Amino acid sequence: MSTPAARVFRRIKALVASYAALSVLTLAAIAVLRHHSGIVNAAVWTRGIIVVLSALLTLRFAASAARGGQRAFLRLRIISGVMVAAIAVIVSLPGTFPVWMKVEQSVCGLLLIGVAVLVNGRQVRSVFAT
Repeated sequence: MSTPAARVFRRIKALVASYAALSVLTLAAIAVLRHHSGIVNAAVWTRGIIVVLSALLTLRFAASAARGGQRAFLRLRIISGVMVAAIAVIVSLPGTFPVWMKVEQSVCGLLLIGVAVLVNGRQVRSVFAT
């Protein structure tokens, strides 16, 4: 992989690693606060688990794409866009999720917007053009 693209992939991996770390920390907080019904409900548990799983998959796709994996690159492009859309829905839903989770999801969304912008940029896409 060319040097400029390698630099972009380092940024992508850093953003995805931050997303994964925040997601794991959030799930840990959910577990610690599980007895506080005003803070943690079934929707929070479900969303927290889904986000951790998607973050770990995204991390795997980013690492594989950085090594030149074309299918992983496509998956990374898809999952980053899909998760941004899902987060937008979560943040906009009234009442289902507590404010703290919406804030956390907003931060995750910002990290993934960065990923989506970078993976859809001309410099990275040109590496995988066939």
